[in-house]
Amino acid sequence: MNNGEKKRATPLEVARAVASAFFGVRRRDAHELIRLTPAQVIAAGIIGAALFVGTLLLIVHLVLSRAIAAG
Repeated sequence: MNNGEKKRATPLEVARAVASAFFGVRRRDAHELIRLTPAQVIAAGIIGAALFVGTLLLIVHLVLSRAIAAG
């Protein structure tokens, strides 16, 4: 690692990088120290998108079930 090589990203570092990309917030120095592979980014992006859509579906389901029960 002495020759300017970047260390391979851990799953948590990949999740942080993808989450910051989802929100559009990124610290340059933090992501330049790790090496992300395209496979890591794609997998984390798919998982993040699935979690986001699942959360939205859960919220809609909860709101609609309460609206129907109240009405």
